[in-house]
Amino acid sequence: MTVRPLVYAPHPTLTQKTQRVKHIDASIHRLIQDMIETMHVENGVGLAANQIGVPLRVAVIQLPEDEEPTVLINPEVLLREGEREEDEGCLSIPGYTGRVKRSERVHVKALGIDGKSFRIKAEGGLLAEVLEHETDHLNGILYIERLVSREQLYKIDYKREEPPEDSLMTETPHLRE
Repeated sequence: MTVRPLVYAPHPTLTQKTQRVKHIDASIHRLIQDMIETMHVENGVGLAANQIGVPLRVAVIQLPEDEEPTVLINPEVLLREGEREEDEGCLSIPGYTGRVKRSERVHVKALGIDGKSFRIKAEGGLLAEVLEHETDHLNGILYIERLVSREQLYKIDYKREEPPEDSLMTETPHLRE
């Protein structure tokens, strides 16, 4: 597994619709493992392939309570219902968070790493938010396009933790996706 570098807005791969995966082969399995490793190192809860510069319809999600990540290949949103506002951030737009409109209920169909089709239904909560966020990425949409208003984008102030006295550590801030 390899940790891949993230791409940051306004990188063009983030604003272009990704291509469907035609065959789930060893290269896709390697991509998925690299994405999971990268998501973990970056402290994210989701990562789309185009966030590491790969324009394919692949995303991984792992909420804090999940033992294993969920792999979404060629995900399609089947249903979006209701509306709610959430504060959201993105690994590809570090240092900012914004108030966005998201759906209350989200149903997604995708292929798993084994090539079998499955569905996820989420009602409110972080899973619904992450499913929409990652499928938006794959459609070339960044969360800042869903801001309630431009005034609802905020620079995040980080609190520095005191490093050990003998350490020369510097803080490296990360946002959760």
